[in-house]
Amino acid sequence: MKVILNADVAKLGKKYEVKDVSDGHALNMLIPKGLVEIATPASLKSLESKKAAVEASMKRLEEVIVKNLKAIHGKVFEMIQKVNEKGHLFAAIHLDQVSSLIKSKTNVELPASYLHVEKPIKEAGDHEITIKVGKESAIFTLKVIAE
Repeated sequence: MKVILNADVAKLGKKYEVKDVSDGHALNMLIPKGLVEIATPASLKSLESKKAAVEASMKRLEEVIVKNLKAIHGKVFEMIQKVNEKGHLFAAIHLDQVSSLIKSKTNVELPASYLHVEKPIKEAGDHEITIKVGKESAIFTLKVIAE
């Protein structure tokens, strides 16, 4: 049975892909959970328009981010966190938190998927974070201060 994925499904594919799956798997597992829809000619046409709309919005978002990379490059952002006596954080800092910090300080909407770190942020101190958008990139420092 040909189906269109409505979400990323592990070991099957990514959202908006058309896949061929067994009837039993589709009818008993995927369709009841809303993960897929049956691929009909009408749904395939709507899929193309959905894909085009998503790609256009992602392209606009990336263009805005690239324009604002210079405002972020080389900056130092500070975050105060609780640490133990060895300087280790009680909870690691997630890239979603870094993304919201950047938005609050610079008013630049930056999805966490564009942020890259070499290792998880689990200690107080300076951490270098890279922003990669297409071929463009910028680097900034996250300074984790012990509370």
